[in-house]
Amino acid sequence: MKQFQKLFIAFVTAIILAGSAPVKADEGMWLLMYLNKNYEQMRKLGLKLSADDIYSINHSSIKDAIVSLRFCSAELVSPDGLMLTNHHCGYETIQYYSSVDHDYLTNGFYAKTKADELPADGVDASILIRMDDVTERLKAYADDPMTLMQEKNKIIEEATTSNYYRAEVDEMFDGNQYFLFVYETFPDVRLVGAPPSAIGKFGGDTDNWEWPRQTGDFSIMRIYTAPDGSPAPYSKDNVPYHPRHFLPISLKGVETGDFAMIMGFPGRTDRYRSSFGINLDQSQSNPARVKIRGERLSIIKNDMDSDESIRIKYAAKYSQVSNYYKYFIGQDEGLARLHTVNVKQDIEKDFTKWVNADQQRKDKYGDALNQLQNAYAQYQTYDLFFQYMVEAYFGVEIESFALQFRGLNQALSADTVDMDKVQGMVEQMKPAVEDYFKDYNQATDKKVFAALIGMMYDDLPADQRPEFMVALNKKYKGNWAKLASKVYTKSFLASKKATLAFLDHPTLKVMQKDPGFSMMSDMLDHYFTKILPGFRALRAQISEGRKTYLAGLMEMHSNRFFYPDANSTERLTYGTVRDYYPRDGVKYLHFTTLDGVMEKENPDNEEFIVPAKLKQLWQKKDYGPYADKDGRIHTDFLTDNDITGGNSGSSVINANGELIGIAFDGNWEAMTGDLIYDDEYKRTISVDIRYVLFVIDKVMGAKNLINEMTLVE
Repeated sequence: MKQFQKLFIAFVTAIILAGSAPVKADEGMWLLMYLNKNYEQMRKLGLKLSADDIYSINHSSIKDAIVSLRFCSAELVSPDGLMLTNHHCGYETIQYYSSVDHDYLTNGFYAKTKADELPADGVDASILIRMDDVTERLKAYADDPMTLMQEKNKIIEEATTSNYYRAEVDEMFDGNQYFLFVYETFPDVRLVGAPPSAIGKFGGDTDNWEWPRQTGDFSIMRIYTAPDGSPAPYSKDNVPYHPRHFLPISLKGVETGDFAMIMGFPGRTDRYRSSFGINLDQSQSNPARVKIRGERLSIIKNDMDSDESIRIKYAAKYSQVSNYYKYFIGQDEGLARLHTVNVKQDIEKDFTKWVNADQQRKDKYGDALNQLQNAYAQYQTYDLFFQYMVEAYFGVEIESFALQFRGLNQALSADTVDMDKVQGMVEQMKPAVEDYFKDYNQATDKKVFAALIGMMYDDLPADQRPEFMVALNKKYKGNWAKLASKVYTKSFLASKKATLAFLDHPTLKVMQKDPGFSMMSDMLDHYFTKILPGFRALRAQISEGRKTYLAGLMEMHSNRFFYPDANSTERLTYGTVRDYYPRDGVKYLHFTTLDGVMEKENPDNEEFIVPAKLKQLWQKKDYGPYADKDGRIHTDFLTDNDITGGNSGSSVINANGELIGIAFDGNWEAMTGDLIYDDEYKRTISVDIRYVLFVIDKVMGAKNLINEMTLVE
């Protein structure tokens, strides 16, 4: 057994160290400007396009059809700015427009004309114009944060002068490289359509992160511009965007071994994290998140099940909290299964041996791992407090809502109060208050308050508890429900009527006496004075150690082409359609079908309800041109592409540059993917584009949207 484990660890170590080698097909989230380094491998897997067809700054290319929604990805599929993304990416907008009378969450939504499309407030669409490596220009300022920021701003200003683009300079490899990204950003995005949640969220939390899946996870949006084609805020005079490129859609389906690439905007990975960081995640950070989120979800779900209006109000919030609650559970299981800490330690031993073999390397890299070890040993105390502050304390809505009043408090605290400034702030806040209370239930939040703040007090060591919480615990004798009753009775933040009444006549005295606001202020005072200085200093030490360590690893393996961790910039991952074996004696096929929806149907479980129209179409086998050659509707499929959060809604593209699916999830066996790549298990789950078209056409009756798209037989 020990010999097997040793061989297994050696195998996974090799995967990590070769993690950026061009011989690997499926691992890596690659920067588009360096596709030539991967192109031959992509071509061997079946790609029929040139690298220039995928990324070009001189003519239209596939990158012009790939869209960032900031929190998700999307793709353009028509000459009139029509976009596809995930249902869960449009969920908040769908929920915003839903009510008991117009329940778009349950029934779905379809705008029959462009005039019926709904503004997606808070959603904007960004398309990459170009990227440039600016490392040489910035590396001289790497040790001077202020000058570095000034030089970054100069680069951004140069890139955006005399145009309406926006730009950002992002660091890669923990600050060893820097890249400029220039975007065209459109603030007018509208919801065009979404299937019923029984299709878009079929399987719910039970199937989340699991395979097999039969989820139709898509929604439809459209980008609008000013009449001259430039980005503009919402206006009834705006017109549909005419993109430089949009993706044709394949009706051919997929087979095992078919080439597949995914382009999108992956959020965050940490593949080069040290053993010390992994150990902290596994032993402390993840268990704390899971415990807190589990309690919060239990309270919210109980109230959602008891009242239809609460179900609609909290649908998006519950989904957001639940998604990574389950993820953190799976990640911890995967880290244990892969012996990830041991794997990282073996890499660090090899690194130390390499460093010690040369005095110049010892001078340059010799202290990196010691620095990381020492910093993490002290950092764990701050990390525990930080997790509880973010997840528990500000998981209480009244306390996170109070944060929005800090600016007003500062304005009212000035030696000379500028009432014009105050009034301007008040007018800006009122619409946000309306939005906040639209999806708020005081009784639910009150229960969450008592549970989570009590949990924070109990779980923090005595020397980490804020003084104000110690005083409150003493005053209320540990009865946090009694404290909650006072806060929600006395605080103007607990109801829309009281909040708006305060904003009509804002005074510093009322604000500072308010129990909801004063508790938030006390928490931030504790954080800024007792936690942040040490937290910031240790983060700086960790950042410096990581940068040095990674620079050394890259020099140690200078013959390999490393990929940078994901950081919400556009990436491409390539691989193939592929099944897998999750455990002994079990094989998962690369696709699922509509038959599986009917097999899972359970009218008594909201996660597995099947819409009547969908069932009728299945019974009649009325699939139109969207069935596979086996005569069935294929719902979802698997590839070995390398994705993470932020890739939700990303385009899955075949060898000819045609859309074959929309990525929406990963599989349970590979929840470690943000920290370590596992070739045997890592899979991307995507909704088959033919299922999307089938639902749009046959279930939603939106034939006009199908007619906008270019379908390829």
